[in-house]
Amino acid sequence: MSAAERAERAERAERAERAERAERAERAERGRDAEQATDAGIEVTLAVGQNKELPAVPDAAGQPRDREMHAILEIGVRAGDGPHLATGAGRGSGPALAEVLIVDTSRSMLHPAAKLHAAKDATVAAIRLLPESAAFAVLSGRFDATVVHPGPGRAVMAVAGPAEREAAERAVRIMDADGGTAIGTWLDLARRLLKEQPAPIKHVLLLTDGRNEHDHRAAAPTRLDTVLDACEGRFVCDAWGIGEDWDADLLLRITRRLHGRADAVRTESELTAAYEGLMNGLLGTAVPELRIRLTPTPGTVIRQVKQVVPSEQELLATGGEFGGRSAEYVTRAWGEETRHFQVVLAADPTGREIGEDIQLAAVDVVVPDVGRPVRLPAPQPVLVRWTDNPLDASRQHPGVRRHELYQQASAAVARAYRAWVRGADGGAAADRELARALELAGELGDTHLLGALRRIEDPGRPGHVRTALKDVDWQHLILSSAMTTPPQGPAADPPAADPSSPPGTHAPDPDDLLECPDCNWIGPADSVYCGGVCGRLLRGAE
Repeated sequence: MSAAERAERAERAERAERAERAERAERAERGRDAEQATDAGIEVTLAVGQNKELPAVPDAAGQPRDREMHAILEIGVRAGDGPHLATGAGRGSGPALAEVLIVDTSRSMLHPAAKLHAAKDATVAAIRLLPESAAFAVLSGRFDATVVHPGPGRAVMAVAGPAEREAAERAVRIMDADGGTAIGTWLDLARRLLKEQPAPIKHVLLLTDGRNEHDHRAAAPTRLDTVLDACEGRFVCDAWGIGEDWDADLLLRITRRLHGRADAVRTESELTAAYEGLMNGLLGTAVPELRIRLTPTPGTVIRQVKQVVPSEQELLATGGEFGGRSAEYVTRAWGEETRHFQVVLAADPTGREIGEDIQLAAVDVVVPDVGRPVRLPAPQPVLVRWTDNPLDASRQHPGVRRHELYQQASAAVARAYRAWVRGADGGAAADRELARALELAGELGDTHLLGALRRIEDPGRPGHVRTALKDVDWQHLILSSAMTTPPQGPAADPPAADPSSPPGTHAPDPDDLLECPDCNWIGPADSVYCGGVCGRLLRGAE
């Protein structure tokens, strides 16, 4: 070995040692957090599910060399028995929750007037559930938006307490209805009110009975598309429909951009209970923000990251760390729940070993300081095993397959609705698409979606659309088809035993170092996969 090679190797070892010291410090910090985490602490779990095999050679049609690996991340949050974040104080001395309640007060809310009465009752019920010291405001939405409480023209939000709740209730009770619907102006005012709030949980609850038909009358900066761009990442918005003229696609468009959920009530009398359930869920928020960090190995490209359970939601990358290789994807407003995310990675098999596990990326979870101990999971790898066996490469992970079925079912529902709108000319097509959606829902075993489809199906003619349906019946079905449930059983593959370690031996000492035989990367001795250029399996080879 030449002097230059020895110097280069020594430099790599020194860099690796510095990185390992930093990693040990981080592990120690996590260990301290774990020791402090009692029943009152928060635990985050992470599991990766995938079929690792991808074809190593192009097919007869000249399939591109790049291959896509689809993996399902199952992330769970458990909050223990301690106080939830939304009901306590935020970081510093400010409130933990800032809430804006938006009520559609356009003229159509008076037809029938029961819609406006139900909206008032539900808004009052939500106000009564606000924790002490929470910041809040109530907005009236028409062609534009006005502050009902703490009052028109007020640039600050009210602070929840007995007197403020009573004053807000009085203001809500005397709301009237007139004008049209321009939802962009409503969300823009909510954004401006929440902008100065330090609360870690910022939430908007929007109720409408209309279809945003006057958006074109709003000034360009307050049209919905522009406002959604400005609001994204600023707060979470849940959007609800009431009456018979709301638009499911509009609600989904808003909530998918603003990390919320869309829903609707079938009768006005259901709204108060629905609001109470939603507010109780909000008050159970354990983590206001959770970031998925992906660090691809050299040569791997992140194609897509999206939430697939409990609903589909595209996630956009934010700035990462670690020399620019990583990317972070923000998710918001976690209670005690489990969500699934689909990750799509592209890689080139050229020059890679066949039949050997290679790491494509590392997955980590990051949670901001929430004032309570948080136990985070260890990073997990996304792997690939290049194969020349087409049967191995054709297998699909159940979580990936399940999401594809949901996409097909949702598309079938959309096509059935478009055919139904054409009247008699689209009747046969609507029947075919409904039958297809029923078949997919049965394969999924989703009882909620099946129940929603049965409301559309003619009970006397299975697979056919019933007569005398209203447009709102289809809007409810579209919302139902946008909700997803996880597959039965765990999404991740069970951890494999390490056959390279003889029985009774201990794991490698993490203070030691090891060198990759292929690319000379130097890292911790307990590394399972190379963190350098090749990403190959270092221990536990099958």
